[in-house]
Amino acid sequence: MTTSVIYPFSIVTSVLLLALIIHMLRKERFKERHALIWLIAGSISLIVSVFPVILTWLATILGFSVPANLFFFISIVMLFLVSLQTSTELTTLEEKTRILAERTAILQSRLDEIDDAKRRD
Repeated sequence: MTTSVIYPFSIVTSVLLLALIIHMLRKERFKERHALIWLIAGSISLIVSVFPVILTWLATILGFSVPANLFFFISIVMLFLVSLQTSTELTTLEEKTRILAERTAILQSRLDEIDDAKRRD
């Protein structure tokens, strides 16, 4: 792809990504805390798409020989953060599920005791 095609394509893709995230937020398919990282990533992507010199400048400052390497590094860090957030929430939900299962078992045991007592009477 030539540069004259890549820049508009990346801008359109970034705008579509942001629009999709906002749409999912409005339809309540995303919680705000989940969408924050994606909104930041989409915004950074849009800024870099509109001003690609920023990525080259930042890569030079940070010591990356190729700006694409910086982009991939940032992408990997972002995906790591998303994975970390998801794992944390999964652990919390598993704990809540375990507690609910234990409480349900206790309630079921009490119901069984009440049913047995009624049968004896």
